[in-house]
Amino acid sequence: MSFVPADAGYAQRVRDNFARQGAMRTLGASLEVVEPGHVVIVVRHKPELAQQHGFMHAGMLTTALDSACGYAAFSLMPAEASVLSVEFKVNLLAPAQGPWLRCEARVLKAGRTISVVEGRALQHDGGGPEKLVATMTATMFTVQGRPDVQG
Repeated sequence: MSFVPADAGYAQRVRDNFARQGAMRTLGASLEVVEPGHVVIVVRHKPELAQQHGFMHAGMLTTALDSACGYAAFSLMPAEASVLSVEFKVNLLAPAQGPWLRCEARVLKAGRTISVVEGRALQHDGGGPEKLVATMTATMFTVQGRPDVQG
């Protein structure tokens, strides 16, 4: 699926916004890919993000997937707009062990007010094939005219 962003400066706007997000900084996440309607966020698995069995905590993984979905939708919005999650569903398919997790999101339907985004979390070790560990379907809301919620 190919999208045309409403803002020619979308990529820098997404990167600037990501840099201001404390949650992604806390996770140690990095923004690897920014394209119209497509974003990739990478998170290194570390003990601080793990649950009691050493797997990445589902809440941490969900946070990274939610951000990937939000930024995929945000990349298509007008310059003065922002995005908030309305709802999402996560399927946890396998324990996330890392050492790296790639959270990839693609917009399925970009609307003026509501966008639907699909996210996938894949673990990789740099050697073998990636393993799908979680999926997300997210609904994102376009926010405009609110000074307290701007891109």
